[in-house]
Amino acid sequence: MTFTVKDILQMEVTPALGCTEPAAIALAAAAAARLLENKHFNHIDLWVDPNIYKNGMAVAIPGTNMMTGLDVAVAVGAFGGDPTLGLEVLNTVDQAAIEKTRKLIDDNGVDIHLYEETGLHVKVVITSGNDQASAEIRELHNNIVALSINGEPVTDSDLLSAAVSANGKSAVSLLESWLMTLTLDDIYEMIDELDEDDLAFLKKGVDYNVKLAEYGLKYGSGLGIGKAIDRLLKQKLLVKDMASSARILTSAAADARMSGVNLPAMSSAGSGNHGLTAILPIWAIKDFVDHDEQTVLRAIGLSHIITAYVKAHTGRLSAVCGCSVAAGAGATAGITYLVGGNVAHMAGAIKNIMEDLAGVICDGAKAGCALKLNTAAGAAVQAALFSLQGINVQDTDGIIGQSPEQTVKNLGTLSHQGMVETDRTILKIMREKEMSRKDKV
Repeated sequence: MTFTVKDILQMEVTPALGCTEPAAIALAAAAAARLLENKHFNHIDLWVDPNIYKNGMAVAIPGTNMMTGLDVAVAVGAFGGDPTLGLEVLNTVDQAAIEKTRKLIDDNGVDIHLYEETGLHVKVVITSGNDQASAEIRELHNNIVALSINGEPVTDSDLLSAAVSANGKSAVSLLESWLMTLTLDDIYEMIDELDEDDLAFLKKGVDYNVKLAEYGLKYGSGLGIGKAIDRLLKQKLLVKDMASSARILTSAAADARMSGVNLPAMSSAGSGNHGLTAILPIWAIKDFVDHDEQTVLRAIGLSHIITAYVKAHTGRLSAVCGCSVAAGAGATAGITYLVGGNVAHMAGAIKNIMEDLAGVICDGAKAGCALKLNTAAGAAVQAALFSLQGINVQDTDGIIGQSPEQTVKNLGTLSHQGMVETDRTILKIMREKEMSRKDKV
């Protein structure tokens, strides 16, 4: 089966309000809640895979005034979310929903369960009187695969994903299998397939993510990394160049997003932070190169495709920081394209950033992600410029292969096999911290 650029953009690039893991939880909750006539919920049970758990623990939930936690995400999604908005489900949350959320949690009305499995999986069961409704999401954050009311499957809902092929495989599984067969040359050729509608969509993603960056720079949200870099530039303690411009824009957007600001991000490969990294470093360097906006947008399109390509190998969620190695690879390829590099230069840039950042772990979504996005954005610029100067990591080094394709495959092996125990250890540490905080309360 063959896919087009439009297929990739449609499935892999979508607006998301807040961190995509809590958003997926809220979406499932809102979908289940819509099946119930009585909106007085007695109890909510939430099941999630370990990585959804990890990424939903500490990040602020949009519209809740900095409330955090999986219990908050599922309850506020049930009481105030609109499932027809997809990953922007929390855009309709109001004060009444927040108050109901607080009460349900205070009354111990939310139980969280952990699946002992890999792969993106969320299931929500809401009990309301004698009725019980459920919703289940798999593979993609907005991919609702099952709904039921009182044990009876609901098959006619417009919320259900219709993207299942004749052999029972989902569209995203087929897309990922196809992406894994591509070469960098194949991906490079796709740039020419982007039409005016695609470019307009890519510009919409720029607008979304730049608004987040502007908010972060104005208010110093989250850790305030972007605002701090801006201050250092004004104090002439740092120099404004391509790397610092990429870092300031990308980290400021992450500051805003991770603090729960009520502004959507354009996500990439299922992650809003991937979207920030795939888009903003390229947009940030446009003033340093002589190109029109259309060319810059084509570079961003290339970045999205490569981000999806790397994620197809590493998996949606893993112990490896995808913002660093997947979106970072996309960004460095797009930057290489903008500064006049060819496919060979892109191959070198991708291998450079893999060698640099492959060891960056994902320890959940939180304010500190702005630090990692800051690093990834700067490294993307550096890897591209190094490659253009003939500096390329040799295939005798570590996990680096003879080609970028082999390097990405090696990264996938590291993610799926080598980092499994790392992921368990990260989650164990995080859960112990959470239990310790609850005991003190």
